[in-house]
Amino acid sequence: MSGTEQFVFTRDTHTITPNMTIDHVGFAVPPSRFDTIIAFYNAALTPIGYFKQHEFPGQAVGFGPSKAETPFWIAAREDANPSGFHLAFRAKDHETVQRFHEEALKAGGTCNGKPGLREMYHPNYYAAFVIDPAGNNLEVVDHLPH
Repeated sequence: MSGTEQFVFTRDTHTITPNMTIDHVGFAVPPSRFDTIIAFYNAALTPIGYFKQHEFPGQAVGFGPSKAETPFWIAAREDANPSGFHLAFRAKDHETVQRFHEEALKAGGTCNGKPGLREMYHPNYYAAFVIDPAGNNLEVVDHLPH
C-alpha cells in the first residue's frame, strides 16, 4: 500500500477460524494500577467465559476459560509503558457482546462504542468497545448473522 489507500475490513479480508495460532497475549501495567486493572478485567471478561485461572499475587494474572487454557495475561512492572493498544475478544453471540459492555462499564471502563452492527467492516460485524482503566481499547465482537 502506498499510504493513501484505506484498508477496509470485509469478509473477504477476514477469515474466522476455530483455532487461533496465537497462544497467548499480555500487557503490563504499573504496580500501583495492577489491582484496579485486574478487577476491571475480572468483571469485563466474565461474560465471554474468561476468568482468573492463574494468579501470582502482585505480579501477574492469567485469564481464560480453564487452567489449561489461559491466553490472556496481565503483569505488574515498574517500567510498564501503557501503549493504548486495541484488543478484540470473540463472543459467541450478540447477548454476550451486550453483557460484556454492561459489565465493563460497571467495572470502571469508558464507553468507546455501544453494542451494535459495524457494517463498514462486514454485514455481520457486531461489536462493543470500552476503554479500560489503563487506556486500552477493548472490544468484544461476534460475526453472526443478524
